[in-house]
Amino acid sequence: MENEFLDIVDSKGNTTGTASREDVHRNRLLHKVVHLLVFNSSGELLLQKRSRSKEIEPGKWDTSVGGHVHSGETVRSALFREMQEELGLTSCSTEFLYSYLYSGSVEKEMVHSFRCTFDGEFSFNKTEIDEIKFWRPDDISEQLQSDVFSDHFREEFNHYREHLKR
Repeated sequence: MENEFLDIVDSKGNTTGTASREDVHRNRLLHKVVHLLVFNSSGELLLQKRSRSKEIEPGKWDTSVGGHVHSGETVRSALFREMQEELGLTSCSTEFLYSYLYSGSVEKEMVHSFRCTFDGEFSFNKTEIDEIKFWRPDDISEQLQSDVFSDHFREEFNHYREHLKR
């Protein structure tokens, strides 16, 4: 994998430096990522099952789309790049939801979350994703604490549920 460079940011999202993806993870430096929650018109949420070859949480169900914002890239540009790379999505009207800080075992991220509704076909990246599936939100809620979901997705889904209460 070619080395990605990411902007290091402060808690307000201001760039304070740049480092390789490897250094960002090794030193748990705060960096920006994007998430997209893709729903169908029935209100089901598309999740991706992370490839078993992934270094972080392999084989776990995760957010529809997620990825790093590269150094010098805007959040929106990263979102559209990741939509295309992971699901083959080129036309999906996105809506910004919220941002939050996430601190996991490897990652320390400023997450920018979006949503869209899409009923078409997906062409997912089989090197990054083993499977995709639409889930009823109630089914996710019932199983949220099980080991089938990534820690990151559990955090994202909890933020989404809080967002809906506003």
